[in-house]
Amino acid sequence: MKLIGPDVYSLKYTPDAYTVLCAKGRPNFSGIASSKAPKLYIASIDGAPVYVGATKRPMGERMRVGWKAAGDTGYYGYQWRHNGSEAKLHVWAHDDAVDRSHLNMETVEAEVVFLIRQAGQWPLFQTEIHFHPSNECHRQVAAEIFATYSAWADGVSE
Repeated sequence: MKLIGPDVYSLKYTPDAYTVLCAKGRPNFSGIASSKAPKLYIASIDGAPVYVGATKRPMGERMRVGWKAAGDTGYYGYQWRHNGSEAKLHVWAHDDAVDRSHLNMETVEAEVVFLIRQAGQWPLFQTEIHFHPSNECHRQVAAEIFATYSAWADGVSE
């Protein structure tokens, strides 16, 4: 499993809208975030991961869905959009996925959430998670992703 990233984006938002800024100062998603490759993404507020997601949609499309959902179909969208006004979004892509399958990324998603829970608490706005049997590769990739938040994890107390 070859993972690339993370690409990091700054988000400013209200419950109704968001703006994105990439590391190059551009107001859009680019690179792996705009690809159709399976992705894992983590929204963090003040360095703390508050939501972990997996998608094979381009991030702009996935964010629009998460921002506009109003519960009509049972999905209420990203609940973290109602908390704070700024977040970071880290995006990783599964570079060698077969047929764009995102099963591996969903498996890594669950393993990352498990590591966050072990550090102290479930991600504050995690509303859904998919569980699949994992192997050592999934757990290793999850540990590498979780290491991105080591400063936060070191300061967490239960």
